[in-house]
Amino acid sequence: MNIKIGSGNFNVKKSKRLLGLKQAEKRAIKSGAKSHTTQKPEKLGGFKVFEIDETVQDINEKLDELRAEDDVEIGTHVYHIDGDSKPLVPTGEILIIFNHNVDKEEQGLVIDEFKLEIVERRGKERIIAKVTAGSPNPIKTARFLEDSSLVRYAEPDLDTLIDHYNLPEPTDDLFNRQWHLQNNGFIPGENYQITSGADAKVVAAWNRLGNRGSSDVTIAIVDNGFDIRHPDISTNIVSPFDFWINSSNLSIDGFGYSHGTPCAGVALGRMNGTGTVGAAPNSKFMPLSGTSFGWRVTENIFKHCVNHGADIISCSWGTSDAKFALNSVKEEAIRKAATEGRRGLGCVIVFAVGNDQLDNVSYYAKHPDVIAVAASTSRDQHAFYSNKGQEVTICAPSNGDWPIIAPKASWDKGHWFDGQIRSSEHKHFGGTSSSTPLVAGICALILSANPKLTAKEVKDILIKTADKIGHPSEYDSRGHSRRFGFGRVNADKAVAEAIRMKDNTGENKPVIEKDVATGQGIFRFSVKRQPSTGFGIQVGVYAQYGNVLIRSEELENKFRQPIVVNINELNGKTIYRMCVGNFSTRNEAAAFQKRMKQAGVAGFVKDYAVLR
Repeated sequence: MNIKIGSGNFNVKKSKRLLGLKQAEKRAIKSGAKSHTTQKPEKLGGFKVFEIDETVQDINEKLDELRAEDDVEIGTHVYHIDGDSKPLVPTGEILIIFNHNVDKEEQGLVIDEFKLEIVERRGKERIIAKVTAGSPNPIKTARFLEDSSLVRYAEPDLDTLIDHYNLPEPTDDLFNRQWHLQNNGFIPGENYQITSGADAKVVAAWNRLGNRGSSDVTIAIVDNGFDIRHPDISTNIVSPFDFWINSSNLSIDGFGYSHGTPCAGVALGRMNGTGTVGAAPNSKFMPLSGTSFGWRVTENIFKHCVNHGADIISCSWGTSDAKFALNSVKEEAIRKAATEGRRGLGCVIVFAVGNDQLDNVSYYAKHPDVIAVAASTSRDQHAFYSNKGQEVTICAPSNGDWPIIAPKASWDKGHWFDGQIRSSEHKHFGGTSSSTPLVAGICALILSANPKLTAKEVKDILIKTADKIGHPSEYDSRGHSRRFGFGRVNADKAVAEAIRMKDNTGENKPVIEKDVATGQGIFRFSVKRQPSTGFGIQVGVYAQYGNVLIRSEELENKFRQPIVVNINELNGKTIYRMCVGNFSTRNEAAAFQKRMKQAGVAGFVKDYAVLR
């Protein structure tokens, strides 16, 4: 039978093996007591779905048999759209839209004819009704209603399985051992118990974004010993520089240093099917070699970051020695980068607090414009070596219990915590040297969600969304701990807050000029013909040109995606169907639809092939 479903008409047929049963009040359906049925995991439209045995010859007789059971209130057939295996279960309700000028008395004739019961009136022409024991089944009733001269539209309410659009996990062979990105209390292949949830929630953040960060975000790793031939960090490199030799060609052997390689891998290790994955694998990588205490080099490093477009600056080094506190030149260099970088939004600067077991953090991490990162463990405890102090901003997973895995330079002798070699190109890694680039990668995800955030806003988001770990008594009235800062970083909550700020607050909210509402004024257009291919997210149908302008400006500012408008005629009037995005596959569009929904914008995937 051909019926309306959503925006189209589809041929549906009864399932040969599935039935839906709704239990009678205060009675449970005992599937084991019913011969030839096995309960499926799905519960759709208020019905439990059962699969009948292949020995049952007549599904109609079986449904009648089950309807006669005391514990069954309602039984229904389950349907499939031709060519699709998903079960469709009618809930019993039908949306009916009558033709213009059909009055209530005439509507009542239709309702009575099919023994329907009105559930809700939604205007003069729109009714939600439900079938009764005297009605044909909802599918047939909707089809008969469509044939009525009084009815313009009739659609049965159908429930089916929805798709959950999580990104597929990286196929990199060591990914499932990277507990700091996501863990469930165990590490595959390791006979070692860790604490479930003691991770940075990076995989959840990827799923919320619908991607693994933007390639428009650049992370500068300031360190020594980058093996840029390593497959985990060898691509998407921009503006490298070695300050020791004053050259854009990095020293291949790092003068014996190797620390920069694992730091870079933790922040942005590439998803390439081998090795490990960083927190923001799509980011651009700016390797800056040649750390120095000298104020001139320090100043040059931060100038390079600002002048060459670094969004985030990760520094897993510093000093806690009081003799080497920052002078005014260094303080000013950091301040300028944090306030003048990113075209005035400020570079996000992340410094390690240090591994000295001191009640005093590195002097670089004390700077008020930086994010000072301490370390927590795979058991959500303070890492014994991590320095403490009132300047600690945040903590992030590292070693102290079970280490994380990171790439190593080819000249790095490295080591594995337990002596078991898992890869010749990787090693166990830790310290605040590891927690710091992890936070840097998370900052890249935050900026991917909302690139207009200032550096201070990124820091505030990390503080606001951190998870409190350790004993509550450790935190003062501000919610701050000298060991954990404001808590363990939570990438998923941070990304969610960045999206919320982008869409709902302050200067990030689009400002619509008053004359836009009338469609009057002066506007800049860039119009391209959209082929009838690809997919977008339809967000509305408009009759007024002014509303099209308003919504287009809002959506383009919110999502930075092309706005596609289908102009057509309906009942002699011009209408504008508005869609966001132009994606090559339905799955890509669906992932973006999820992001829009999280941002509070409703819509559905639209195949541009059906628009003319």
